[in-house]
Amino acid sequence: MKLTEEYWNNCYQNNDTGWDLGKISKPIEAYFSQLNNKELSILIPGGGNSHEAEYILSNGFKNVFVVDISPFAISNIKERVPNFPANHLFNEDFFKINGTFDLIVEQTFFCAIDKNLRSAYAKKVSELLSSEGKLVGLLFDAPLNEDHPPYGGTTKEYASYFEPYFDIETMEPCYNSIQPRSGREIWIKMIKK
Repeated sequence: MKLTEEYWNNCYQNNDTGWDLGKISKPIEAYFSQLNNKELSILIPGGGNSHEAEYILSNGFKNVFVVDISPFAISNIKERVPNFPANHLFNEDFFKINGTFDLIVEQTFFCAIDKNLRSAYAKKVSELLSSEGKLVGLLFDAPLNEDHPPYGGTTKEYASYFEPYFDIETMEPCYNSIQPRSGREIWIKMIKK
């Protein structure tokens, strides 16, 4: 299966967005509620409708960026959040963007990319992060699907991708997942080496 711009546009246009909660996920909301530095540069890869970005921006964080390959997804954000800075929305392939960020938020992007790109994802996140920058968010700790996203995996598998680039501070079962994902998510917090 080719996970192209066309594929993702079709998902958004046909409302085939089962991963989209329609709001920020509770674990990510809890994480941001305890952060005080509103100047952090934050990237959300594969942001989709990006309820996380909307929440973060509305809570005073000034440097929030979203990248998504689907122009339809980026258009949705622009319509729903008209005050979102247009120059903070990148309609691009995540693997082709440049920049430096203090924090990268993982929310259903890792499970949506081709499984062969997982090592490249870990490396790219590391390259985009500032010194001691962090990757935080959620990964699925379940097998899920083999022939289409979302693709699952295990903590052991995930550690093998991230350990070359990160000190893994937290990779544990998520205690505050929404009900349909309860027992199937892990919370991650990793610091760039």
